[in-house]
Amino acid sequence: MTVRPVVDADAKVWDLAATVCDPEVPVLTLEDLGVLRSARATEKGALVEITPTYSGCPALGVMRDDVTQVLVENGYQDVEVRVVLSPAWTTDWMSEDGKRKLTEYGIAPPDPAHRRQGPRFGGTPVALAVKCPHCHSLDTVEASRFGSTACKALYTCKSCLEPFDYFKVL
Repeated sequence: MTVRPVVDADAKVWDLAATVCDPEVPVLTLEDLGVLRSARATEKGALVEITPTYSGCPALGVMRDDVTQVLVENGYQDVEVRVVLSPAWTTDWMSEDGKRKLTEYGIAPPDPAHRRQGPRFGGTPVALAVKCPHCHSLDTVEASRFGSTACKALYTCKSCLEPFDYFKVL
């Protein structure tokens, strides 16, 4: 969960940074995704902190450049975009509006019921159904642990036969 600053000058920086879209899922803003962590006006410009969905996220450089560009275009001369890795990003930080946008875009949003609990090895693995974003059927099957990006898995719906990405729960 992210929190928009209450101080007007800081909120203005936040609102501009919040307009930047994720380069891999362009229907989501960095705010929707929960990647935007903080923003504030500084004496000479702006400071924004972002947390990538993965520490090796290939889109991180584009996110940093896009935030810098939007702030420079709006008059901030000295812009710093810091990457914060701790605490690690979690799908819990994704907004409900962002999850709705994912579904409308054809990507199944992360379902907290799929979060791994307890030890990673041993016991009986249980597969939980992922709802198809196209026809809403639960008759789906995982085709690959990796979809179009590392943060997604590839599923196929047995009802409508459409393939779709599922945003993994982290």
